Amino acid sequence: MTVLPDDGLSLAAEFPDTTHEEWQRLVEGVLRKSGKDVSGDAAEQALSTALDDGLRARPLYTPRDAAPATGLPGFAPFVRGSRPTGGWDVRQRHDRPGAEAANEAVLTDLENGVTSLWLTLGDAGLPVSGLARALDGVYLDLAPVVLDAGAETDSAARELLRLYDERGVARDAARGNLGADPLGLAARTGGTPDLAGAVELARLCDAEYPGLRALTVDALPYHEAGASAAQELGASLATGVAYLRALADAGLPVEAALRQLEFRYSATADQFLTIAKFRAARRLWARVAEACGVRTGDAGAQRQHAVTSPVMMTRRDPYVNMLRTTIATLAAGVGGADAVTVLPFDHEQGLPDAFARRIARNTSSILVEESHLGRVADPAGGSWYVERLTVELADAAWEFFQELEAAGGQAAALATGLVESRVAATWAARTKRLATRREPVTGVSEFPNLGEKPLGREAAPAPLTGGLPRVRRDEAYEALRARSDAHLAATGSRPKVFIAALGSAAAHTARVTFAANLFQAGGIEPVHTPVTVDAATAAEAFEASGATVACLCSSDALYEEQAADVAAALQGAGADQVLLAGRPGEHPGVDAYVFAGCDAVAVLTSILDRTGVAA
Repeated sequence: MTVLPDDGLSLAAEFPDTTHEEWQRLVEGVLRKSGKDVSGDAAEQALSTALDDGLRARPLYTPRDAAPATGLPGFAPFVRGSRPTGGWDVRQRHDRPGAEAANEAVLTDLENGVTSLWLTLGDAGLPVSGLARALDGVYLDLAPVVLDAGAETDSAARELLRLYDERGVARDAARGNLGADPLGLAARTGGTPDLAGAVELARLCDAEYPGLRALTVDALPYHEAGASAAQELGASLATGVAYLRALADAGLPVEAALRQLEFRYSATADQFLTIAKFRAARRLWARVAEACGVRTGDAGAQRQHAVTSPVMMTRRDPYVNMLRTTIATLAAGVGGADAVTVLPFDHEQGLPDAFARRIARNTSSILVEESHLGRVADPAGGSWYVERLTVELADAAWEFFQELEAAGGQAAALATGLVESRVAATWAARTKRLATRREPVTGVSEFPNLGEKPLGREAAPAPLTGGLPRVRRDEAYEALRARSDAHLAATGSRPKVFIAALGSAAAHTARVTFAANLFQAGGIEPVHTPVTVDAATAAEAFEASGATVACLCSSDALYEEQAADVAAALQGAGADQVLLAGRPGEHPGVDAYVFAGCDAVAVLTSILDRTGVAA
């Protein structure tokens, strides 16, 4: 290591140090100009952003936000990673029901960068009887296999173990996970969990297959039901603890039981929250291991499988999903996930085509090989924001975990509806943010494309149902767009809104753009011809548009001068409803207002109802 000589120079030495209080005073001045008279910590709080679980992202983080000791990468409490080095296993999911097609996709993936396989078997994927054909030509001693077979877990696991023996794979060379997750299955289907089969598989793996794990703690059922990050973590802890108890009761030592579990979490496009979630998960599980008496070694290191979030994937403008999954994969990798599955961008359209699978696997390849993320351990370590968010998220998750344990454990919390009620409340709050577009969805609630041509994909097997619901961020807008599509198919045209723009382009362009974007999010075509109207020309232009609803767009000053007269002209021409783009006010003839933060879903639903579009 080269040591630079002390030449007496210090970066920015000529500038005096600025204190946190001085920065707050500057913030106070800016807020005062906007009409908010707050001071000190209240000024800083005014610029913070609310997150789920009662957390807040503050505008400034400093050394005073330093977190408790995080240790070193590869050492307890494993906040900085379960391994000393970075990088991750590129694991792709396959759920094609045809064994021939599945085999072709599997081999293509393995030949082009994928390093392990995640196979969905049973009713939601490939029949167990097709497993041997699907894995034909796969070097099972080189490519780890992770199973996800639901109610058919035992038969699928036995079939995979048979294939290992049949193909001469040494038992100590087998790698992967048999995928037993009775509590996760209960969350998916509403059934009663039976841990006996999972315990037997764990005992078998511990005795004969040292590189094979038997159980998966899948947190995706909770994430897909609308859970927050803390709820997802808390549910996974409660599930993992339930499995540890069952394995210990069956005679497995604690360290052996810990090594039978792998955890599966979602990775979203909320980059920093995802990084913090994976770091917090390891801290929490290390605490569980410590409470079980494991204080040294790597048995308490949580094995993590990240999956890009299905909830964030959209059916409209699906190519944007490539950007979402890239950010999510980056965050999962930076957060220290051991394996990452990138869902193809057309995941919500059906079975992915070859192009979509190629993009999915190459997303990880670029980040690991070209961006060199695999060469760095814990890249986010030392960031005051990430460190503090990790701690706060861990605290919130531990609180939810304790609530589940107090209710009798994960099985009881599922059976009594506690998990569902808590998750439903979280999703209800998020649904309001989505409806008001405070949580924007690009290509859906923001910047939609009415001329988009749908992708044609083969239908995917139906997912397991009966338990927790499955939600998607785009579902409310998707329902509106589906109504519009059906109307287009039946009548040859979409429902329309006439844009009555007043004054010059400089006066109306901003609100015209806002209104057109809003209406298209519901599948409603904005008609902005002519470019500008007044009380004398509005009626004729409205009649020519073919619309039954109109929206005034202009500046506040011109609204005061012209809105009432133009609204009267539009109503005289037969407008069922006259909207105004702007904050609610007193404008005669205006029926409703559309503005940033309004309930877009309610507004769009009302327009579709008024224009006779079937629900």
